[in-house]
Amino acid sequence: MPNYLPSVGMEVHAELATQSKMFCRCRVAFGGEANTRVCPVCLGLPGTLPVPNRAAIEMVLKTALAMNCQIAMYSVFHRKNYFYPDLPKAYQVSQYGETNPLGYYGFLEIPTVDGGVKKINIRRIHLEEDTGKLLHLTNGGSGIDYNRAGTPLMEIVSGMNEDGYPDITNPDEAKEYLTQLRQILLYLGVCDGKMEEGSLRCEPNISVRAEGARELGTKTELKNLNSFRSVQLGVQFEVRRQSAALDNGEVIRQETRGWNEQKEASYLMRVKESENDYRYFPDPDLIPMVFTEEYIEGLRANLPELPLAKIRRYQSDLGLSAYDANLMTADRDWAYFFEDAVSKGGDAKAICNWMNSDFAKMLNEEGKTPAESRVTAAHLVDLTTLISNGTLSGKMAKDIFAEVYATGKMASEIAKEKGASQITDSGAITPIVEAVLAANPEIVAKYKAGNVGVKGFLVGQVMKQSQGRANPQMAQDLVQRALED
Repeated sequence: MPNYLPSVGMEVHAELATQSKMFCRCRVAFGGEANTRVCPVCLGLPGTLPVPNRAAIEMVLKTALAMNCQIAMYSVFHRKNYFYPDLPKAYQVSQYGETNPLGYYGFLEIPTVDGGVKKINIRRIHLEEDTGKLLHLTNGGSGIDYNRAGTPLMEIVSGMNEDGYPDITNPDEAKEYLTQLRQILLYLGVCDGKMEEGSLRCEPNISVRAEGARELGTKTELKNLNSFRSVQLGVQFEVRRQSAALDNGEVIRQETRGWNEQKEASYLMRVKESENDYRYFPDPDLIPMVFTEEYIEGLRANLPELPLAKIRRYQSDLGLSAYDANLMTADRDWAYFFEDAVSKGGDAKAICNWMNSDFAKMLNEEGKTPAESRVTAAHLVDLTTLISNGTLSGKMAKDIFAEVYATGKMASEIAKEKGASQITDSGAITPIVEAVLAANPEIVAKYKAGNVGVKGFLVGQVMKQSQGRANPQMAQDLVQRALED
């Protein structure tokens, strides 16, 4: 049997984070009573005229710039014609052509297992409107909710490398591509990335070819996958299915397939249409979009630092490990909180450790974001400074931080109220050590007989007698010195 090489093209649909729909003023929101956020424009009633949403256009342009795309300085909307119940106008306003979409011929980078990066080419980024949603009713019938119809939708399509093959060649790369793409969209603020709500949907196009074959195999498209896991498992399944079919002498058809999450298997939905079936033509109701160099450069100048660039900077400038840098950039607001603390004088590693341990645990327990808690960057800087200058021990800091989180008071204020500062004066710790050794002669005898492990018990007693305030290292040194006298 031949060895088969997978090829994966990715089509990702991102609902844009606008207040209103693409061509009307109906509000954009998730859920709600069916067909309550509709109007004659988004329902496509006769005599209505669409007006483009400027914010949506800017969001797509920013995304295209962030992904190193060329910008179509003159771009038009097209009508994509097909009949389906969730499409009220019987056509979808979209964009067609190789260099007509707002962004084209770009790339993004994904991290590789060896610590490097791989470039994934972007063929195009275009703007369109979303469809409605079919509903399966409890009585066995079907319904349609048009609340989502007309929502601004950005489609991002991956491209080919210089050899004419898709850059993504395995399920892990497909998952990583979607992960990085979602992070970029979140950092740009153009999509909320809530895959469980359908704000971000992925449609991988998968094919296999025998090793050594030049021609790509026939592709199948998996529709509307809404999790990283589904993308990874879906690509894995299709590669296995197509490889087995070819081994059995079957012919792969160009199909649109659904994904069954419970069975972790794809199923046939329909035979895939070709571009000609959609009869694209320029929308006569929408004027062309024309941009100036000055306008585009203004958008470029206001792009935020993106996740991979942050990861590199955190490692090179702040000394974080690759693991810590990835943790700190996984969420935009998390990264901004971290940078705020560092800018206020906090030690990067210490801030990182507290954010990813106690602070993250407390936030997760209450389901809160940093902005929803009482803890600010200044609180963490205050706490870590008290630890670094020896005022607080690690254990004392944990207890005080719990109160910081609950009350919003500064750690230094709480420590002062409680008289909770670390004892770093050996003259104050030595009497405690002498009293502990005098109260435990049998333990001292065991140590002198060669059982050095009992020293930990004595150090623990010193810490207990000092109510945890003795400097732990100083307590260990003084106990060691006393035992050797």
